[in-house]
Amino acid sequence: MKHIWVFFSITIILFTNSFAQEPDKLTSAELFHEIQKLNFLGTALYVAAHPDDENTSLISYLSNHEKARTVYLSMTRGDGGQNLIGSELAELLGVLRTQELLAARHMDGGEQRFTRAIDFGFSKHPNETLKIWDKEKVLSDVVWAIRNIKPDVIINRFNHRTPGSTHGHHTSSAILSMEAFDLANDPNVYSEQLQWTTPWQPKRIFYNTSWWQYGSREKFAEADKSGMVQLDVGTYYPELGLSNNEIAAMARSQHLCQGFGRLTDRGSSDEYIELLKGDMPKNNDVFEGINTTWSRVEGGEAVGEILYKVEENFDFQNPAKHIPELVQAYKLLQQVEDEHWRTLKSEELKNIILATAGLYLEASSASASATPGSNTTINIETINRSSPSVTLKQIEIIGAYAKLTPNKVLADNQRENFEISFSVPENISYTSPYWLNEPGTLGTYTVNNQSLIGKPETPSAFMAIFNLEIDGVEIPFEKSVIHRYSRPDRGELYEPFAILPEVTSKIDEKVLIFANADTKEVQVKIRAGKNDVSGTVALDHPSGWMVTPSSIPFSIAQKGEEISVTFNVTPPGTESEGKLEPKITMGNKVYDKELVEIDYNHIPKQSVLLPSEAKVVRMDIKKSGEHIAYIMGAGDNVPESLEQIGYQVHLVDPNDIQNGDLDKYDAVVVGIRAYNVIDALKFKQPVLFDYVERGGTMIVQYNTAGRWASQFENIAPYDVTLSRDRVTDENAEVKILAPNNSLVNFPNAITEKDFDGWVQERGLYFPSEWSSEFTPILSMKDEGETEKQGSLIVAPYGEGHYIYTGLSFFRELPVGVSGAYKLFANMLSVGKDEVKRDSNVKG
Repeated sequence: MKHIWVFFSITIILFTNSFAQEPDKLTSAELFHEIQKLNFLGTALYVAAHPDDENTSLISYLSNHEKARTVYLSMTRGDGGQNLIGSELAELLGVLRTQELLAARHMDGGEQRFTRAIDFGFSKHPNETLKIWDKEKVLSDVVWAIRNIKPDVIINRFNHRTPGSTHGHHTSSAILSMEAFDLANDPNVYSEQLQWTTPWQPKRIFYNTSWWQYGSREKFAEADKSGMVQLDVGTYYPELGLSNNEIAAMARSQHLCQGFGRLTDRGSSDEYIELLKGDMPKNNDVFEGINTTWSRVEGGEAVGEILYKVEENFDFQNPAKHIPELVQAYKLLQQVEDEHWRTLKSEELKNIILATAGLYLEASSASASATPGSNTTINIETINRSSPSVTLKQIEIIGAYAKLTPNKVLADNQRENFEISFSVPENISYTSPYWLNEPGTLGTYTVNNQSLIGKPETPSAFMAIFNLEIDGVEIPFEKSVIHRYSRPDRGELYEPFAILPEVTSKIDEKVLIFANADTKEVQVKIRAGKNDVSGTVALDHPSGWMVTPSSIPFSIAQKGEEISVTFNVTPPGTESEGKLEPKITMGNKVYDKELVEIDYNHIPKQSVLLPSEAKVVRMDIKKSGEHIAYIMGAGDNVPESLEQIGYQVHLVDPNDIQNGDLDKYDAVVVGIRAYNVIDALKFKQPVLFDYVERGGTMIVQYNTAGRWASQFENIAPYDVTLSRDRVTDENAEVKILAPNNSLVNFPNAITEKDFDGWVQERGLYFPSEWSSEFTPILSMKDEGETEKQGSLIVAPYGEGHYIYTGLSFFRELPVGVSGAYKLFANMLSVGKDEVKRDSNVKG
């Protein structure tokens, strides 16, 4: 069975280098905290559906109070949500949220895992969720996680017994966890996994309940809690100088793209977990009755005898005095036959030895990226900041067949620098999120390599192995090769070292709308991944479309430089859609990838390679008006989409709006969730309504009910009550309730067919009540539900019109849904048909 643990050992190594690239620098007190964790041999698995679902208070409590290895298994990467800090959506948002989860775990001390499930948007029932996810695949991933992590206890965030009462993804995560609890120890279930792992049976599974499950705090106070464990997660950690609450809040605040930055808090705070399966603990200790000492491992007692003494007699002023004991414990640990615990605890112990000795080991590339076949140089820095003898025997770069054998004593506080140069293998894989390498389905990513399933990110391209002899014992230390650099405005920075193609291309506009048969210029940007690249670029196109010239030569001198070339694209005379795909030919190689870089201060820079393409749509669309004012809310791409069909969109800061300023615009559009995130709108409502009253058109897109940035009396000039009503089935039947209304007639005739091809959902947060001045235009419903008529409502106000819509235009326009464009053009043109009729009468 040795091959199993070779795989598992590599997995652990990769995970220990997963967050950021900046090395941890522990104080003596933090080091003592890590030694306490080293001496606890228990594991907890927390299970939920999305990034931000996890209870950071409980994860931090289990990790820092109980000292348990604590892992959060999120079914999805949050791909279907929205982004408050940037433009990334769908799979790119999943990459961003993955890194925010890793940042959160870095704060609360947990680890992170995933399944292959995709967050495809809100789901009303687990039956729908599990069908779209492909239940068997995702269930196998949960079993795989349990078999590899080997948790003693599992805690579900959501209740498996209440299908249909909350998000279907939430309930599904609990259903899958409950089933996997019973299946993980059966060798006949997903037996193909046993090439790399072994069956495992957790002892207990809980549900992390709360007062909201009972409807009110009063009802929960009266509830029978005999089947629950009560945990005070407000405990204080003197060695860290922080309470558990504070750590949890800092972890929660890493979810910045969801707007979860929050204040820290302090003081006693209770969490309850309800036993679902297994034996009930006799006290409020989830690990009661489970051996969490070194004696649970055969041969571990000798290791524990040393390490418990280190903990008991820890010298905070001179931690280095414990190095001989720690090294002896490491030596004994290598003789333990239990590969699971040997691998886990060896990595923990090595990190403690590094910190205790003040050892700094770094392998930094001179450049942020390299290409296959290129030469690269790795700068090595080593320093031993303690008195015990340390000898640097060898440095090996895994993946590059490169090594040095300095065999050099690292004298106390004397830095030693080396260089390793090598040629990057031609067959090396590019750096990109592994789950995006192959096309997936609506509900699951395609990952064919079993060893990758569940990992939070793609393993580093190169690992540096430092073989050190410490106190007579050789110990290998693994470090990812990174890129360290500085910026005047930010200081020292670390980022992953990436392997990228020699050249990439992109079309900035991911959807190109041709509202008529006119030719458009389309720019293709070409970026060099190395110096001195040249070749030709062509633009593959759908049948019936014409592109000239057929190819364009290019030459780029400097790595990182980007140039643009222009093609003329002519659509067919009738409605059509397809893809434009840049193809770059250099020698006998063709390059067809786009490089997307996700770069925020709170996460490591991410390099994502996607197919280089843009959707082209030829549609017959008419519009009225030209100048649109757009008030951006939580962030969307609607302005760019409207410009595609000929509007001039002007981004307006609501703080600057004065009475009369908006009269020059044909319409004012308010972006998604603007009233949730912009306080200034509270004070600008009278100005906006005056604009409408004088003949303007105001369109307000969806806002989240009850989450106002400030207390608004009303977001409309008449009474409107927003609700949580939504229609999640993007194929749900749509009925036109007001066939004579201009919104479905001018300047484009709208039929039910214009709702074909919508993505992810019809819409969300529809009004449930509105005053008689409003006219509902459409009705729609999900299967088994009542009709929802609030997706699009319009009311005259003075000389103008006010429109509220929960339809998901922010999703439909950027992906080129023809019917969505036509309907939005009609909304912008509302009232213009009356002006046209009046002018005809006068003529």
